[in-house]
Amino acid sequence: MGADAPLERLKELTRRLREDCPWDREQTARTIVPHTVEEAYEVADAAMGGDPAKLRDELGDLLFQVYFLALLLEEQGAGDLDAVAEGIHEKLVRRHPHVFGDADARTPGRVRVRWEAIKREDEGRIGVFHDVPETLPALLLARKAQRRAAAVGYDWPDLDGPVAKMREELDELLAELERAGRPASETEPDPRVEAELGDILFTVVNVARFANVDPELALRATTRRFRERVERAAGLAAEAGETWTELDLEGQEHWYERAKAVLGSAENR
Repeated sequence: MGADAPLERLKELTRRLREDCPWDREQTARTIVPHTVEEAYEVADAAMGGDPAKLRDELGDLLFQVYFLALLLEEQGAGDLDAVAEGIHEKLVRRHPHVFGDADARTPGRVRVRWEAIKREDEGRIGVFHDVPETLPALLLARKAQRRAAAVGYDWPDLDGPVAKMREELDELLAELERAGRPASETEPDPRVEAELGDILFTVVNVARFANVDPELALRATTRRFRERVERAAGLAAEAGETWTELDLEGQEHWYERAKAVLGSAENR
């Protein structure tokens, strides 16, 4: 059996499902894309979780999405899976002249600068913010816009710049929060508070970019830790005969700190 046999079998399975499954027959690119995005996030979650078996499984789900969307292209006469593979092969060779040509790019930073230059100059991308899809999650949208600006030289020289800007924006946000006070529940936010909060989120993304941290993944990891700690805290409270939802904030915080210690000890074993 050839090395490409599993891929060919998946291609044939995709065709079979498209022909014989009532659900698959009705799908379009518009209806499939939400599933594709969901599968991409599940791949990211598996990769961040450090579970190779789960990552392998989730990559399979995402691969099927690629095969299915490529089949839809073929039905439209706009290409097929082979054309997709040829296209990305040609693009990667073109964008890596330091590997396949004589260009000099000895550091990851130089590779990124050259990559952006090729997209602008050789591929005819127009404008600073070419191909920045508005459908990206907000944190990734901000990071991508910042990277585009940095690629044409509009960037801080070092980390001190974005850190100072973050502190400045925090001071401005605190001033607006003090002015506006706490809003009533389920009312529209104060527009000046909203603007300042957006500014500080943007600067935090910039700090993350300088620190080589993906803000989307970092926030997801923090949210996951928060959920684990609250769930463990509620469990510890229950073991002590207490009901989490009936505790005041001080009581909940006590068990939350205990949960942090327990989970921290487990991670360090």
